[in-house]
Amino acid sequence: MEYREVSDIRDGMRIDWDVPIEMDDGIVLRADVYRPIAKGKYPVIMSHGCYGKWLHFEDGYETCWRLMCENHPDVPTGSTNRYQAWEVCDPEKWVPDGYVVVRVDSRGSGRSPGYVEHFSPRETKDFANCIEWAGVQPWSSGKVGLSGISYYAVNQWQVAALAPKHLAALCIWEGFNDFYREISHNGGIYNTMAQNWYDMQSKTVQYGLGVRGGKSRMNGDLVSGPETLTAEQLAANR
Repeated sequence: MEYREVSDIRDGMRIDWDVPIEMDDGIVLRADVYRPIAKGKYPVIMSHGCYGKWLHFEDGYETCWRLMCENHPDVPTGSTNRYQAWEVCDPEKWVPDGYVVVRVDSRGSGRSPGYVEHFSPRETKDFANCIEWAGVQPWSSGKVGLSGISYYAVNQWQVAALAPKHLAALCIWEGFNDFYREISHNGGIYNTMAQNWYDMQSKTVQYGLGVRGGKSRMNGDLVSGPETLTAEQLAANR
């Protein structure tokens, strides 16, 4: 089992792949760090979630990608779009303006091993640990802002409640904060969205799919690896 853990210079950025971030219980999460090539201390824009940091937007959501490009052509304009991912910012738009973009695969998803438990206290604590890690890195100004849509919006509110020292800003789009009224039982009526989402967007990028999962167009490596687990092991980890 091998992680990438290399640094590339490409498209005007330095990209550190699969950077390890150790949690307080010993689990190691994996993050990609997109930063300016010039040495310095820069503010950080972070996302932490379950959608697979190496899954390209178009590969995971082809119809959404096409409609976005047709209806909002300003989004893909001015970028190679090699690093576009679902519901997070494009580093090619932010790194040139002096920001570091950090994408973390949450526990049990993408490149990060462990037990998948969405929106749980454990996942929220992991997020706080990642913020505090980013705040003290040599390339960091000590200020960490959070950005992202939907899942990445909900967990911003959750982690902000823990008040991590280096958290400086939130940018929340399309989040919800009442699980019963806003996602599981809208108006008291059961909503099947959560189950469909879990099957189609969470389980499909669970850590351990390995060679049975996707391959990243960003770097050619496994989106949900490097390990390949059995179906029984995957089920036990969620």
